Amino acid sequence: QVQLVESGGGLVQAGGSLRLSCVASGRTFNNYVMGWFRQAPGKEREFVASIWWSGGTTRYADSVKGRFTISRDNAKNTVYLQMNSLKPEDTAVYYCAAGTIAATNPNLFAFWGQGTQVTVSS
Repeated sequence: QVQLVESGGGLVQAGGSLRLSCVASGRTFNNYVMGWFRQAPGKEREFVASIWWSGGTTRYADSVKGRFTISRDNAKNTVYLQMNSLKPEDTAVYYCAAGTIAATNPNLFAFWGQGTQVTVSS
């Protein structure tokens, strides 16, 4: 049974930083791409960043380039999202996801975590 468990969300002031973690279990993810998505109230779920478990190729949404960094620790089966220079518009529930296609469409990711809330105050 695949499980993705996120942690690290919270309340932070604008300009601050947070690091989200996603621990993956239940199968071998070597051929998977891991993604971070977010969903703000009243908005659709949107792509934030992704990384191939094997090889480490990354991809970012334009809105977070230069501020967010995705990484993974194979030994810990954990994917991270380091978020710096946070803005109020980054406020959302952040989700970890796993899929087999390097896409920005959330419908193409098969497995999802429960989400973690990030709130950035102005």
